[in-house]
Amino acid sequence: MKYLIILGDGMADEPIESLGNKTILQAANIPTMDKLAAMGRNGRLITVPEGFHPGSEIANLEVLGYDVNKVFEGRGSLEAASMGVPIESGEMAMRCNIICIENEKIKNHSAGHISNEEAYQLIDFLNEKLGSDKVRFFPGISYRHLLKIKGGDKRVSCTPPHDVPGTPFCDVMVKADCPEAQPTADLLNDLILRSQELLSKHPVNLKRMAEGKDPANSIWPWSAGYKPNMKTLLETYGLKSGAVISAVDLIKGIGVYAGLKPIEVEGATGLYDTNYEGKTQAAIDALKKNDFVYLHIEASDEAGHEGDVSLKLKTVEFLENRVVKPIFEEVLKWDEPVAIAVLPDHPTPCRIRTHIAAPVPFLIYKPGVEPDAVQKYDEESAKEGSYGTLTGEEFMKALLA
Repeated sequence: MKYLIILGDGMADEPIESLGNKTILQAANIPTMDKLAAMGRNGRLITVPEGFHPGSEIANLEVLGYDVNKVFEGRGSLEAASMGVPIESGEMAMRCNIICIENEKIKNHSAGHISNEEAYQLIDFLNEKLGSDKVRFFPGISYRHLLKIKGGDKRVSCTPPHDVPGTPFCDVMVKADCPEAQPTADLLNDLILRSQELLSKHPVNLKRMAEGKDPANSIWPWSAGYKPNMKTLLETYGLKSGAVISAVDLIKGIGVYAGLKPIEVEGATGLYDTNYEGKTQAAIDALKKNDFVYLHIEASDEAGHEGDVSLKLKTVEFLENRVVKPIFEEVLKWDEPVAIAVLPDHPTPCRIRTHIAAPVPFLIYKPGVEPDAVQKYDEESAKEGSYGTLTGEEFMKALLA
């Protein structure tokens, strides 16, 4: 049997008044997901252990069965693996957003979803002005970039910018968790303030403002860590081969450490305009060659961060019609059976525009396995599933059993 996880990032939500007090999943037209739920078994998964921030890095590691208490070393080091940036002994890596600040407050975490081309110009400029033997910036995708610091101390508290839209940036700057980390916190805060002076006058931002777009007028480093020590999924579960498909460096980086081959898809953006068909075909092709495929779709999470209910609903229906349905119809023709799991990594409620740590609904469809009584895929229906509420590696063990 082959195994496919389709992860709709952040697609779980709360009941929404404008949708008749239904969640996004309850209101969406998702007949294939409902069919898979009715033909399979269902449950809920706790993806954020107590004491951890509900970030995608934590949640996706948990979905894949990793004990984050043992393996998590910050988001930056995971993204570095995807980007091909080595993290050496004595080096600290961090996610580094370029964000929009307006009236001294964080307006958004993405600088209005700045383009790659514009972002690369800004990152090159920052390296020229702020880079050194100790500090180095590396370009990623859109607003998501990497900062590497030699001799950095990861014992600093950093606030993810998508958690605090509308907050004065001075209130959420970097804080040291211990006296030894104070030099690192001071360095990071200095880089933030100096970046604001430099970026506000850059031609890219002057042009964006003239066009009515949000400027990328500050860096925002967060999620510090060192190189993680992770067993591969192949070692842990006896799989022969695997692949990961995502537009997001974080997910591809987790895949690299998990022993999965990253597959690039032209036009994959991480937004609602991503190349759904390209990702779907890539997943089908990867399943023909591998035991296990992790297909990650980011769009619903970004819509949740924007607080856009109609857009989030649309992204879930895109996932249904352009990903789940065609994949299911294709694998039904194959001689070798394919088990399919569908789930989010965490909820991203439109009301609060950030992640929460609530359990997420999942379905697991395996040909020939007797289904439970659940008939629809959503947060409430999953509570009646035969798997109950799982934690840690229990989800992966259930999928691969």
